[in-house]
This record gives sequence, C-alpha cells and structure tokens, in this order.
Amino acid sequence: MGVLMYGPSASEIDIDDRLLAHLKVVMLSKLRRSESFTISWDIDPDQGSGRETIWIHPAIPLRFRFSGSRPPQLNRAWLDQLARAANRGDLRLSTEPPSGEQVPHPLTDFS
Repeated sequence: MGVLMYGPSASEIDIDDRLLAHLKVVMLSKLRRSESFTISWDIDPDQGSGRETIWIHPAIPLRFRFSGSRPPQLNRAWLDQLARAANRGDLRLSTEPPSGEQVPHPLTDFS
C-alpha cells in the first residue's frame, strides 16, 4: 500500500501502489502544465463511508511513497481513463480496466 502525502501538513492518503503509480503519471502531467483539478474517492464503510475530495494545485506540496521497490508496468487504457477524468476537472479513483496495453514506466524504462 502506497501513500499520497498532500498539503503543508503532509496529510497521508493510503492508495494501492499500482493505482498510485498511474495517478503519479497523470497528476505530474497536469501539474507540469500548471493545471489544477480535484481527486475524489469513496471512503470505506468501515471508516464511516462517504466520499472525499482534495484540490490538486501546483503550489501545494505533494509526495508519493510506494511500499514496493519496483515500478509496475503501466496500463495505457487506465492512464487514458484517469487523464480524461482529470481533464474534466474531477479525477475519480477507479479500478483498473480489465484489458489494456501495458507500457513501460516512463521514469524507469528509457528504451
């Protein structure tokens, strides 16, 4: 389980490593272009249920911490799905589509 640390107090949001790797690519792509957006997710019923949303802005501190040491192969369909949601302004955390082209991780595979 990875962690997205966000804001000046470094609030920690637990996110599966695989999803976090995909979010990292999409989020950094948006932030490099100085584009702000929200990320929303459902809260587990054992934590009170509901939904949570955070505002992502280039000036707000952001850090990714992964529990695994190897970056995963990225699913092109999932990246596209997440990017489209971010471009609409609200990136909802979603499960991985059942199929999709696996692409090398952009920060580790330079071939």
